[in-house]
Amino acid sequence: MTLLETAVRRPQTRPRTSPALLAVSHGTSCPIGQASVAALVDAVGRSRADLHVAGGFVDVQQPDVPATLGSIEPERPAVVVPLLLSAGFHVHVDLVEDLEATDRPTALGRAMGPDDRLVAVLARRLEALHVTPDDRIVLGAAGSTDARAVADCVDMGRRLESRLRVPVETAFVSAAQPSVPDAVVAARTSRPRGRVIIATYLLAPGYFARLLEEAGADLVTPPLLHLGEVPDPGIVDLVVDRYEEASAGLSG
Repeated sequence: MTLLETAVRRPQTRPRTSPALLAVSHGTSCPIGQASVAALVDAVGRSRADLHVAGGFVDVQQPDVPATLGSIEPERPAVVVPLLLSAGFHVHVDLVEDLEATDRPTALGRAMGPDDRLVAVLARRLEALHVTPDDRIVLGAAGSTDARAVADCVDMGRRLESRLRVPVETAFVSAAQPSVPDAVVAARTSRPRGRVIIATYLLAPGYFARLLEEAGADLVTPPLLHLGEVPDPGIVDLVVDRYEEASAGLSG
């Protein structure tokens, strides 16, 4: 057998196939919210041009997770990164069930929050309002019946308070207490000379963001993503880091 024949017959090692990154958000009927989340997914794709990056949804919008998985070539593993700010029912139940139902090698990343890169975005929006010690901050989160998700949001409130050195009360739009309107009233009562500012701890504009705007505060900051703004590089890095963390145990 010649050297050429040996080279031809030698089994070839296939290059490792990087897992696809599936950025899965809640979904919204708000066109501005839809465009804002799509801009984040696009930014993640641009930051990692070596990866197959796709968006999907756990509710409201399509494609859902099974459809998004089905759009990827069959042999490619996939990592689902929840574009959710806390780990509640959607992460612990819905996404787990979606991944258990597929034969594809998959991994589920952690929710985006709590994370100091999100704190940085919240703090920057508040610092633009020249917050003073007389002001009171209400961190307005979506809320959940899952105590783990509530704890994640409370953790974010503590981190923000430590960053700003101004009292921060975490409150919720639904499903958990205190409610945002109640927290606004309590904050105004405790410090009548200062402003009450809601720091919007929502990923993108939508119905819940509108409810925060109607909760009676003096000022309300925009969500973490907003149409017309380039997605914060820290948020893009956060999504990629969640992917890298979860993909570490997957083989190509």
